[in-house]
Amino acid sequence: MLGTQGDVAENVAASRKALGGSGSAAPVWSAAEIDRVDALVIPGGESTTIGPLSELNGVLRAVQRRVESDAMPVLGICAGLVLLARSARDRVVGPGNETLGLLDVDVERNSFGRQSRSFEAAVSMPELGIREIVGAFIRAPTILRADSGVSILAKLGSKIVAVRQGPIIGVAFHPELAGAELHAGFASTIRASA
Repeated sequence: MLGTQGDVAENVAASRKALGGSGSAAPVWSAAEIDRVDALVIPGGESTTIGPLSELNGVLRAVQRRVESDAMPVLGICAGLVLLARSARDRVVGPGNETLGLLDVDVERNSFGRQSRSFEAAVSMPELGIREIVGAFIRAPTILRADSGVSILAKLGSKIVAVRQGPIIGVAFHPELAGAELHAGFASTIRASA
């Protein structure tokens, strides 16, 4: 769990519940810690805070190196999706901060509007064995465009809100606020890639 900022505690709890004793979940803050994990969750929070702070201590480059060289599984939630994307722009203010470019998608931050427009909605992701999960869309991004190598896992109306590319899953909403179902689906993909 990237511990820089965001829903870290909630995602640690959801990950521990999903693992059910068959693994461990803890926050990581340094590049050296990134080198020791089998998989990573980048939680929702503020991408314009997580990105620069994680860049300062080399964490983002460590994540990029691990994904590119070791195919480390990563779950990017909301801000995590933004950081993993090829490009990100804000619906209101235009171009955003630099991203890792690990997920071949173009993302629009705050796609549904600002904080006051946040909402919950049911999302289905059959490819991960999830019939329905309640997602909290808090200043949520959406995926404007996904390359052909990216599987679309879920849409909300016409908007793409969840994708998968190799060992990376990106979701536009916060699943940890409703339980551990998505984290269990992610854990299954980790086991399958081991």
